[in-house]
Amino acid sequence: MGPMVAAISVIILALLAFLAGSTAEGQTLIGLVAPYAAGAVFLVGLCWRVVLWARSPVPFRIPTSCGQQTSLSWIKPARLENPSTTAGVVGRLALEILLFRSLFRNQRAELHQERYVYGDNASLWLGALLFHWALLAVLLRHLRLLVLPVPRWILGLDAVDGFLQLGAPVLYLSDVLVLVALGFLLLRRLRDPRLRYISQFSDYFALFLLLAIAGSGAALRYSHGVDVVAVKRLALGLVSFRPLLPAGLSPLFMAHLLLVCTLAVYFPFSKLMHVGGAVLSPTRNLANTSRMRRHINPWNRPVKTHTYAEWQEEFRDKIVKAGIPLDEDRHV
Repeated sequence: MGPMVAAISVIILALLAFLAGSTAEGQTLIGLVAPYAAGAVFLVGLCWRVVLWARSPVPFRIPTSCGQQTSLSWIKPARLENPSTTAGVVGRLALEILLFRSLFRNQRAELHQERYVYGDNASLWLGALLFHWALLAVLLRHLRLLVLPVPRWILGLDAVDGFLQLGAPVLYLSDVLVLVALGFLLLRRLRDPRLRYISQFSDYFALFLLLAIAGSGAALRYSHGVDVVAVKRLALGLVSFRPLLPAGLSPLFMAHLLLVCTLAVYFPFSKLMHVGGAVLSPTRNLANTSRMRRHINPWNRPVKTHTYAEWQEEFRDKIVKAGIPLDEDRHV
């Protein structure tokens, strides 16, 4: 039921946005009110999650260690797998954020003839990597709608992304990769019984929402067309806080815009916020210096201790009467 409910929810949302975008009142609501509301919720939610994670107590060093820890000088340490310096932590985080290194190392285990067989999971790593990098390229290309004049590096990215020019308009490689990667991730979740068993509504909703955004964006560019001048006037008016609703915006564009606003509202409170978790997780952002210095929990309240010697002296008569040897008798 999870994937069906999620798909129906996104379809209903897109249809309502399309119908609302066919009226003047709906275009005003979606084009002028929804972006500001979604932006405010996105910023507040993002700050709330970051502050919540940053305030979580981390009294001890608990980095995930996947290699030899720094110890004796003649033992070669794993400086990225088990970093003990700030430079090693930065390198580890860079590999994690840019290349998904831990996902590449992820393995799957299956039971065959009462034996566990381990195999790689490179397809998941490749699909996730292609999706995130292609989505980044799409977002950077959209910056040309928000700035005037357009920087040269955005024009360069546009030229590189559209080097496979097949007719007009130019076919962007990032658009193809986003759709293919999202389709693969959704198909993988639907085909694997174990993954489907642990999947929830939120997992499918995020995938279908992203597919709807990418699909509507591709439709606007390659089939239905969009008034780019009107879209840029709308975007520049929003970012300069001088909102203006130009004529010529189609209902399909309004549906695309409302889906993007929905993603912005949903993002800080969902699993899509994992990029912040990767940076702020103590299993990733701490150096493993457990053998170099003693880490004491700063939140421990001072308590009155009762040592074994004090306990023995307090109950000496009873211990002797019970025939239990005292500690000093054991060392005689």
